[in-house]
Amino acid sequence: MKGTILIVEDNLEIAEIEKDYLENAGYRVVIAIDGEEALTLFKQQEINLVILDLNLPQIDGIEVCKRLRNDSGVPIIMVTAKTKEIDELLGLEVGADDYVKKPFSPKILVSRVKALLQRPHLNSATKISYGTLELDIEKRKLLKKGREVPITTIQFNILLQLMQSPGRVFERYELIDKSYLNGDLPDIFDRTMDSHIKNIRKLIEDDSKNPKYILTVRGVGYKFNENL
Repeated sequence: MKGTILIVEDNLEIAEIEKDYLENAGYRVVIAIDGEEALTLFKQQEINLVILDLNLPQIDGIEVCKRLRNDSGVPIIMVTAKTKEIDELLGLEVGADDYVKKPFSPKILVSRVKALLQRPHLNSATKISYGTLELDIEKRKLLKKGREVPITTIQFNILLQLMQSPGRVFERYELIDKSYLNGDLPDIFDRTMDSHIKNIRKLIEDDSKNPKYILTVRGVGYKFNENL
């Protein structure tokens, strides 16, 4: 079994279709039909990835995502019916790793799941340290001043790419390609990466508005400061 996926979807017919495709791909799947049940199942079981619908009864998807992210870096795919809602979610920075717009092919969903659960290629180092930051690659942990900082899968992958090559300027599409490791990339590109970088800065910088670790190269992309 490749891992356990939690589907949070109040339309049971849709949830069952998604479950069938994911189980055929080798995953174990559990279903929650509302936000409250999702949070309960997450505490009771070891969940490797969450597929989370935005519009849920009782506790909506945004609140569920925030609560999960407060306690865990588990990969989260947010599902919504409108592109406009994706823009709003990016603005709210709720902590999702990826966004999928309905309707979508279940095969696309499976590919997104595989991409998020696949680890990036690692160099020979098991830890990378700069300033007060340390990435433990084997344990997939971020430490700041010796304390573990919760970080999502995609955020970790992005930071890993940058820290492995300090001073190298990465274009946004490069970071997306290397961090998602899949041909079915997100529907939104520059905005997605900018949002991820903004959230990473909040995790690692003492002052996210005046970053010293991840620097913006105007008109191109981002780089990790080599002069630390």
